[in-house]
Amino acid sequence: MRGVFIVLEGPDKSGKSTQAKRLAASLRAAGLDVVHTREPGGTGLAEAVRRVVLDPDLRVHPLAELLLYEAARAQHTAELIVPALKKGSVVVCERYTLATLVYQGLARGLGVALARRVDRVATAGLAADLTLVLDIPPERFAQRDPSRAHDRLEREAPAFRRRVREGYRRLARTLPRTALVDADRPLDAVTADVAARVGRLLSRKGLK
Repeated sequence: MRGVFIVLEGPDKSGKSTQAKRLAASLRAAGLDVVHTREPGGTGLAEAVRRVVLDPDLRVHPLAELLLYEAARAQHTAELIVPALKKGSVVVCERYTLATLVYQGLARGLGVALARRVDRVATAGLAADLTLVLDIPPERFAQRDPSRAHDRLEREAPAFRRRVREGYRRLARTLPRTALVDADRPLDAVTADVAARVGRLLSRKGLK
Protein backbone atom coordinates (compact mmCIF):
# COMPACT_ATOMS: atom_id res chain seq x y z
CA MET A 1 0.00 0.00 0.00
CA ARG A 2 1.26 3.45 -0.91
CA GLY A 3 1.73 5.77 2.04
CA VAL A 4 0.50 9.33 2.39
CA PHE A 5 2.50 12.41 1.42
CA ILE A 6 1.74 15.61 3.36
CA VAL A 7 3.57 18.90 2.77
CA LEU A 8 3.59 22.01 4.93
CA GLU A 9 4.38 25.18 3.03
CA GLY A 10 4.50 28.90 3.66
CA PRO A 11 6.71 31.97 3.83
CA ASP A 12 9.78 32.07 6.04
CA LYS A 13 8.91 32.03 9.76
CA SER A 14 5.34 30.97 9.13
CA GLY A 15 5.69 28.08 11.58
CA LYS A 16 6.28 25.15 9.22
CA SER A 17 8.87 23.38 11.36
CA THR A 18 6.84 23.73 14.54
CA GLN A 19 3.63 22.48 12.95
CA ALA A 20 5.42 19.65 11.11
CA LYS A 21 6.96 18.44 14.39
CA ARG A 22 3.61 18.58 16.14
CA LEU A 23 1.85 16.81 13.30
CA ALA A 24 4.47 14.07 13.09
CA ALA A 25 4.30 13.51 16.85
CA SER A 26 0.50 13.25 16.86
CA LEU A 27 0.49 10.81 13.95
CA ARG A 28 3.11 8.63 15.65
CA ALA A 29 1.02 8.70 18.82
CA ALA A 30 -1.87 7.40 16.74
CA GLY A 31 0.24 4.39 15.74
CA LEU A 32 1.26 5.45 12.24
CA ASP A 33 4.76 5.09 10.81
CA VAL A 34 5.89 8.65 10.10
CA VAL A 35 8.86 10.11 8.25
CA HIS A 36 9.39 13.80 9.03
CA THR A 37 11.74 15.54 6.61
CA ARG A 38 12.46 18.94 5.07
CA GLU A 39 13.51 20.72 1.91
CA PRO A 40 16.08 21.50 0.90
CA GLY A 41 17.55 18.63 2.88
CA GLY A 42 16.55 15.24 4.19
CA THR A 43 19.53 13.36 2.77
CA GLY A 44 23.27 13.85 2.95
CA LEU A 45 23.57 15.34 -0.51
CA ALA A 46 20.46 17.49 -0.17
CA GLU A 47 21.64 18.87 3.18
CA ALA A 48 24.97 19.77 1.54
CA VAL A 49 23.08 21.65 -1.19
CA ARG A 50 21.04 23.38 1.53
CA ARG A 51 24.19 24.76 3.10
CA VAL A 52 25.26 26.19 -0.26
CA VAL A 53 21.96 27.60 -1.48
CA LEU A 54 21.14 29.29 1.85
CA ASP A 55 24.65 30.61 2.53
CA PRO A 56 24.21 34.39 3.11
CA ASP A 57 27.72 35.07 1.85
CA LEU A 58 27.01 33.72 -1.64
CA ARG A 59 25.44 35.43 -4.63
CA VAL A 60 23.26 32.92 -6.48
CA HIS A 61 21.73 33.54 -9.91
CA PRO A 62 17.96 32.78 -9.96
CA LEU A 63 18.35 30.00 -12.53
CA ALA A 64 21.22 28.46 -10.58
CA GLU A 65 19.06 28.70 -7.45
CA LEU A 66 16.24 26.83 -9.18
CA LEU A 67 18.57 24.08 -10.38
CA LEU A 68 20.22 23.71 -6.98
CA TYR A 69 16.87 23.32 -5.25
CA GLU A 70 15.72 20.80 -7.82
CA ALA A 71 18.96 18.82 -7.61
CA ALA A 72 18.41 18.52 -3.87
CA ARG A 73 14.78 17.54 -4.45
CA ALA A 74 15.67 14.88 -6.99
CA GLN A 75 17.97 13.20 -4.48
CA HIS A 76 15.54 13.66 -1.59
CA THR A 77 12.61 12.26 -3.55
CA ALA A 78 14.46 9.22 -4.88
CA GLU A 79 16.44 8.39 -1.74
CA LEU A 80 13.95 9.12 1.02
CA ILE A 81 10.40 10.07 0.04
CA VAL A 82 9.57 7.42 -2.56
CA PRO A 83 10.96 4.50 -0.50
CA ALA A 84 9.03 5.71 2.56
CA LEU A 85 5.79 5.93 0.58
CA LYS A 86 6.33 2.47 -0.90
CA LYS A 87 6.73 1.17 2.65
CA GLY A 88 3.36 2.67 3.55
CA SER A 89 4.66 5.48 5.77
CA VAL A 90 3.13 8.90 6.23
CA VAL A 91 5.68 11.42 4.98
CA VAL A 92 5.48 14.90 6.54
CA CYS A 93 7.70 17.27 4.58
CA GLU A 94 8.52 20.93 5.15
CA ARG A 95 8.32 22.43 1.64
CA TYR A 96 8.20 20.66 -1.71
CA THR A 97 7.13 21.60 -5.24
CA LEU A 98 4.96 24.59 -4.34
CA ALA A 99 7.92 26.37 -2.73
CA THR A 100 9.77 26.30 -6.05
CA LEU A 101 6.78 27.56 -8.02
CA VAL A 102 6.43 30.45 -5.58
CA TYR A 103 10.02 31.41 -4.73
CA GLN A 104 11.74 30.82 -8.06
CA GLY A 105 8.79 30.85 -10.45
CA LEU A 106 6.97 33.91 -9.12
CA ALA A 107 9.11 35.83 -6.62
CA ARG A 108 12.31 35.45 -8.68
CA GLY A 109 10.43 35.94 -11.94
CA LEU A 110 11.58 32.78 -13.74
CA GLY A 111 7.99 31.84 -14.47
CA VAL A 112 5.79 29.08 -13.07
CA ALA A 113 5.90 27.15 -16.35
CA LEU A 114 9.70 26.80 -16.28
CA ALA A 115 9.78 25.97 -12.57
CA ARG A 116 7.09 23.32 -13.07
CA ARG A 117 8.90 21.70 -16.02
CA VAL A 118 12.15 21.34 -14.11
CA ASP A 119 10.31 20.15 -11.01
CA ARG A 120 8.49 17.40 -12.89
CA VAL A 121 11.82 15.99 -14.00
CA ALA A 122 13.30 16.18 -10.50
CA THR A 123 10.30 14.56 -8.80
CA ALA A 124 9.40 12.11 -11.57
CA GLY A 125 5.91 13.57 -11.26
CA LEU A 126 5.44 12.80 -7.57
CA ALA A 127 2.87 15.11 -6.00
CA ALA A 128 1.72 15.54 -2.43
CA ASP A 129 -1.62 14.12 -1.31
CA LEU A 130 -2.16 17.31 0.69
CA THR A 131 -0.29 20.61 0.79
CA LEU A 132 -1.13 23.02 3.60
CA VAL A 133 0.09 26.60 3.18
CA LEU A 134 0.64 28.41 6.47
CA ASP A 135 -0.29 31.99 5.71
CA ILE A 136 1.09 34.94 7.70
CA PRO A 137 1.27 38.66 6.90
CA PRO A 138 4.77 39.79 5.81
CA GLU A 139 5.13 42.08 8.84
CA ARG A 140 5.12 39.04 11.14
CA PHE A 141 8.53 38.02 9.75
CA ALA A 142 10.43 40.55 11.85
CA GLN A 143 8.45 39.69 14.97
CA ARG A 144 9.18 35.95 15.02
CA ASP A 145 12.45 34.70 16.51
CA PRO A 146 14.24 38.04 15.87
CA SER A 147 17.48 36.88 17.53
CA ARG A 148 18.12 34.04 15.07
CA ALA A 149 20.65 34.66 12.29
CA HIS A 150 19.04 34.92 8.87
CA ASP A 151 19.96 32.73 5.91
CA ARG A 152 20.30 34.07 2.36
CA LEU A 153 16.59 33.96 1.54
CA GLU A 154 15.58 35.37 4.90
CA ARG A 155 17.79 38.37 4.16
CA GLU A 156 15.73 39.30 1.12
CA ALA A 157 13.97 42.66 1.03
CA PRO A 158 10.40 43.10 2.29
CA ALA A 159 9.21 43.41 -1.32
CA PHE A 160 10.46 39.89 -1.99
CA ARG A 161 8.61 38.54 1.06
CA ARG A 162 5.44 40.24 -0.14
CA ARG A 163 5.77 38.54 -3.53
CA VAL A 164 6.29 35.21 -1.80
CA ARG A 165 3.17 35.58 0.30
CA GLU A 166 1.09 36.76 -2.66
CA GLY A 167 2.41 33.84 -4.72
CA TYR A 168 1.45 31.30 -2.08
CA ARG A 169 -2.02 32.76 -1.70
CA ARG A 170 -2.55 32.85 -5.45
CA LEU A 171 -1.43 29.29 -6.15
CA ALA A 172 -3.01 27.77 -3.06
CA ARG A 173 -6.41 28.87 -4.34
CA THR A 174 -5.96 27.21 -7.73
CA LEU A 175 -3.92 24.04 -7.21
CA PRO A 176 -5.59 20.71 -6.36
CA ARG A 177 -5.12 19.16 -2.90
CA THR A 178 -3.81 22.50 -1.61
CA ALA A 179 -5.30 24.70 1.11
CA LEU A 180 -4.49 27.91 2.95
CA VAL A 181 -4.25 27.77 6.74
CA ASP A 182 -4.41 31.01 8.74
CA ALA A 183 -1.18 30.84 10.74
CA ASP A 184 -1.59 34.29 12.28
CA ARG A 185 -3.36 32.73 15.27
CA PRO A 186 -2.32 31.13 18.55
CA LEU A 187 -0.07 28.11 18.02
CA ASP A 188 -2.57 25.56 19.33
CA ALA A 189 -5.32 26.87 17.06
CA VAL A 190 -3.11 26.40 14.00
CA THR A 191 -2.14 22.91 15.19
CA ALA A 192 -5.81 21.96 15.58
CA ASP A 193 -6.61 23.24 12.09
CA VAL A 194 -3.73 21.29 10.54
CA ALA A 195 -4.70 18.15 12.47
CA ALA A 196 -8.32 18.39 11.33
CA ARG A 197 -7.39 18.74 7.67
CA VAL A 198 -4.90 15.88 7.85
CA GLY A 199 -7.42 13.77 9.74
CA ARG A 200 -9.93 14.13 6.92
CA LEU A 201 -7.28 13.04 4.41
CA LEU A 202 -6.34 9.99 6.47
CA SER A 203 -10.00 9.04 6.82
CA ARG A 204 -10.38 9.10 3.05
CA LYS A 205 -7.28 6.92 2.79
CA GLY A 206 -8.66 4.48 5.34
CA LEU A 207 -5.91 5.21 7.87
CA LYS A 208 -8.10 6.68 10.59
